[in-house]
Amino acid sequence: MLTIDGNIQYELEKIARQTMEETQAEGVMLIAAEARTGEILAYVSEPSANLNAFGASLPTERFDRPALYAYEPGSVFKIFSIAALMELGAAADQDIFFCDGGYEHVTPKGERFTIGCLDRHGWVSPRDIIRFSCNDGTAQIAEKAKSADFEAKLRGFGFGSKTNIQLPGETTGIFSSNNNWSLRSKPTIAIGQEISVSALQMVQAATALANKGTVLRLSLLSRLYTQDGEAAASHRTESLGRVISPETARLMLDYMQTTSESGTGTRASVGDVPMAVKTGTAQMLAESKAGYSKTDYISSCMGIFPVDNPELILYLAILKPVGETYGGRIAAPVISKAANAIIDYRGMGRETATSVRHSGLVQIPKNAPVEIRDIVPDMTGIPKRMIAPLLQREDLEVWITGDGYVVSQSPEPGTPVTEGMRIELHLE
Repeated sequence: MLTIDGNIQYELEKIARQTMEETQAEGVMLIAAEARTGEILAYVSEPSANLNAFGASLPTERFDRPALYAYEPGSVFKIFSIAALMELGAAADQDIFFCDGGYEHVTPKGERFTIGCLDRHGWVSPRDIIRFSCNDGTAQIAEKAKSADFEAKLRGFGFGSKTNIQLPGETTGIFSSNNNWSLRSKPTIAIGQEISVSALQMVQAATALANKGTVLRLSLLSRLYTQDGEAAASHRTESLGRVISPETARLMLDYMQTTSESGTGTRASVGDVPMAVKTGTAQMLAESKAGYSKTDYISSCMGIFPVDNPELILYLAILKPVGETYGGRIAAPVISKAANAIIDYRGMGRETATSVRHSGLVQIPKNAPVEIRDIVPDMTGIPKRMIAPLLQREDLEVWITGDGYVVSQSPEPGTPVTEGMRIELHLE
């Protein structure tokens, strides 16, 4: 038995297909996972094959993107790089850095490189860096950490390794050893470039933020049964070790909540359930030449909620959207829509939910034999034993076919009763 929740899967498939149509994207990945166990509740890869006509499906419809597709994650990755860097002491919550619109590094030998930023953010704290997705501030913090230590922390989140979920052919992504890094590798990796990940790796890494710094292994398998139907085994939450402290994990969720309230992720907010959010927009490598494409992007968003006691992790990646590409504009609203669907389905507490008072007592009426007087009553759902006494009526002709409960009757309820009337009842 899979961990997939059929209702959540159905809703997220609809949302993903709608997103494909609206963005004219090449593909969409959307995953929902239980934050406390690592169990996958919904696993969407669009376009997908019609299982009723699988033989006629295309290779692109059979491609398992969340497990097999490796890509540069972009700014969503900052939640892991900043968490790792703060854990290493490269920055503290109260530290501030000055963003002048771009990061420039010059070596003693005169070698230089620059990393552009979305804006001139001025003085920024780590919270602001996440809130505004500041490349400059991220790069400045990254340069303060040792490369080997930074790499080790990111690998502790699971990057560069398979999640070992129960799927074939899973990618490890691309994450070079720091011995092979260039001068710009450390700050570039920190902003989510020069490293390739899978959607499953991103979700698994997010379990650390939701579980006080401990990474949980993802699973699609809930229970195993023998051929006789006996339960042989069930999923057990598996810890992969603590990569950051509970305090750092709490800070990151707090930063991400600020992002959902007044930063790049405001469109992901659901309003009455506090959510931790980070968006991303990553340039894709050009297919025909070296460097990055000026038209192809991956727009993404991560959502973890409720912030104070995380239950769900949502991750979305839109591949090559046409027109608008900014993650905060096209990916964040999809996370909001998916979160609302899950919150309502699971009955999670929210301010807009209907509140009903109930004593806790449910009155169950006692079964009594059916009586027919002036009109034919509605006997739908009545068990056979409660209509059997009607066979003793001499003024009516009662015919009963089948066993179980009444599913249809003739004549219809409300028909005036006449002497000698024939009443037919069909049971199942």
